Amino acid sequence: MESETWTGGCQCGAVRYALLEKPENACICHCRMCQKQFGSFFGAFADVHPDNFRITRGAPGWFQSSDEAMRGFCRDCGTPLFYSFMTGHRIGVSIGSLDRHSEVRPQAQFGIEAREPWFSDLPFLPETVTGEGDNGVGDTPERFEKIRLSSRQHPDHDTAEWPTR
Repeated sequence: MESETWTGGCQCGAVRYALLEKPENACICHCRMCQKQFGSFFGAFADVHPDNFRITRGAPGWFQSSDEAMRGFCRDCGTPLFYSFMTGHRIGVSIGSLDRHSEVRPQAQFGIEAREPWFSDLPFLPETVTGEGDNGVGDTPERFEKIRLSSRQHPDHDTAEWPTR
């Protein structure tokens, strides 16, 4: 069986990584620790064996969130990147940090005791495509074009160097 390389990294491009196998066990975790790590309503992870995980650029920061787990992040932009049990059997990468994130679909939810009670209402909220209309804070198509043109976000693929010169 031929191996497949998956890549990912943080928003600013300071930390990049490669997975030498397709990430598995994709999940969403609603526990309070994951909510805090992501600064959001849940964390989303998929995992690989540590032997198939490589940091290819930079050095992530690590926070030991408990006696059992370490959480990795970019020290420059703050992007949550990794989750690892201290036993080291698997390392989870944040699905959103994968370059091909849309190909990894969560198969389970954990920590549902902390899931927001209104979470199931999200599909029924009004929706707007990025850059269309004003959301009440001046987000006009012209403003989004300025943001797009000045974006410092790393693209969803490896680069020889970043930022580009």
